Formats: sequence, C-alpha cells, structure tokens
Amino acid sequence: MQNDHNLKMSTDDRVCEIGSPVPVSADRSGPNRLEIFHVQRPRLFSIAYRMLGSVADAEDILQDAFIRWQQSSVTEIQSPEAFLVTIVSRLCVNHLQSARVKREEYFGQWLPEPILTAQAATSFPDPRMDDSLSMAFLVLLERLTPLERAVFLLREVFDYDYAEIARIVEQTAANCRQILRRARQHLKRERPRFDASSQQQEQLLNRFLQASTSGDMDALLAIISNDIVLYADGGGKANAVPNPVYGAENVVRFLLGVRRKFLPTELIRRVVQINGKPGIVGYVNGRPHGVITINVVDERIRNIYIVSNPDKLSRLPNLPASPC
Repeated sequence: MQNDHNLKMSTDDRVCEIGSPVPVSADRSGPNRLEIFHVQRPRLFSIAYRMLGSVADAEDILQDAFIRWQQSSVTEIQSPEAFLVTIVSRLCVNHLQSARVKREEYFGQWLPEPILTAQAATSFPDPRMDDSLSMAFLVLLERLTPLERAVFLLREVFDYDYAEIARIVEQTAANCRQILRRARQHLKRERPRFDASSQQQEQLLNRFLQASTSGDMDALLAIISNDIVLYADGGGKANAVPNPVYGAENVVRFLLGVRRKFLPTELIRRVVQINGKPGIVGYVNGRPHGVITINVVDERIRNIYIVSNPDKLSRLPNLPASPC
C-alpha cells in the first residue's frame, strides 16, 4: 500500500477548472473576500467534516483556510473554489496523518462527532444531505488512509474529475485512479447498505426505543440482525464498552445491562434526525447525555452506534422546551 505524504501548503494553486473564474479584490481585508469565502463555506465544511468526522476539527480547518485565503495574493487565484477546496483538502489530509496516532491511543472505540441534521442544514446549508453523512459511512471511512479518504470523497461524493483531484492532492491523474481503486477495494466488503427508507428506519428506531426502555428482550431480538455489531464511544469520560459487541444475544444483554446499571432515571429520549438519518438523543437535566444511531439492512438493525463522550456532545443543542 502506498504511504501517504504530507501535502505541501503552498498558495501556488492556480487551478481554474473547478467552477468559473471569479474576480477577487486585491484588498486582502475587503468585503469581497469575506463574501466569497462565505459562499464557499458550506462546501468546505462538508468536505472537512466528512474527512475528519469532527465538527470542532472541521471548524479549525476552515479557520486556518480562511487565514490562508486572506493572506494569499490575488495573482495566485483564478478560481476561489479550486483554491479553497485545495487548501481545505490538504489541511485535512495532514491533520488526519497526525490524528491517527491520537486515535490509536484513544480509549475504546472512536466514533465521529454526531451532528443534528437540522443544525447542519441551518449552519452549513448543503444539498449533500445524503448517505455519505451517515455514521455508518463515516465509520467505514476510517479504514482508509488519509490520501485514500480524500480521493474517495472528492470523486465519489463531490464528483470532481481526476484532473481536478490530481491537482488538489498533488498526484497524477493515473495515480488518483489507482488510489480510488484501492479505496473501493478496502470498502467493498463492508460498505454499508442503505436499503431502508427514512420512514422505515424511524419506525424501527421507535420500536428499538420502546423495547430498550421497557427491557423487552424478545422485542429487541425481533428487530436486530443475528450478526449485529454495536459500537460505543465514551472516550474514557463516560460509561462505554471499550470494544465492539458482536451478535444479537450479546448486544441485547449489553443494552439491558446498561439500562439497569448506568442510565439515569431522569433520562429523556427524543427521536431526531442525526447525520441525515433518524437517531436518538438522550437528555439529562436538559443537556445531551448520549446519542444513538443505527444502520438498517433487510428490515433489521445491523449496526448500533452510541456516542456518550461529552466532548462530542457539547455542540448539540439542549432539549427544546415543551410547548405550553
């Protein structure tokens, strides 16, 4: 497998094929630059979040990209979109290379930071509220190297051509084709299927919520796959099993054990849209306490993802006040 390399962060990114050339004010602090960055921000955040699986890290990347955008010379920019996508993509690859060591040392399972779909649509409006935003898809991307992840997302999700991707990641177009082929091979066997409609998934999630809340083992076994896998991310800061839980009976015993031993009696659960899919947010004293999302295959739950690390819940909104 080809090793990733640090991508140079020069500002000599004279790429004009992505989008149409847009005049950029020579005044580096002028409103034109702010407006252009604001227009590009949804796409940039969409790339960064999918690359990193973290809202906080994506925001840091965009802040760094904005500084570089402000400091760049107008003669270097023929297409703002190309310039900014290149900067963000390279920063994300470099960040992932350093983050891999941290994730290897992470306590227990590492899961992406959940984001409410409504929150994402309001703050970062982007038409790509698709399966590539789901927890199942983001977890699978962790199997790829940073460079494979960048090429895969830019091609498969954002539909850039090979020549554009080659300039962004400093590879040849032929190399990008090979990188994408390897990425597809790595994901082929376990690429998540999304064959359930949003309505079907929400119905199954409500059945799961009712069965797990009441402690009904038979009802749980009736809606989960025999080969189900449960992942829990507490980050060493909240109760969570450190390793994946495999198999229907083991998952049910885990869920019922958590219900008896660890769930606060004042926990309030709500079904909401998380990462483009129906999910559950649990609240304690009005604050997010945990997030559950599922992947449905053949009308049964194939995967359960539980995020209870408080650092990854801090950006979720508090429980809305009940109507009077």
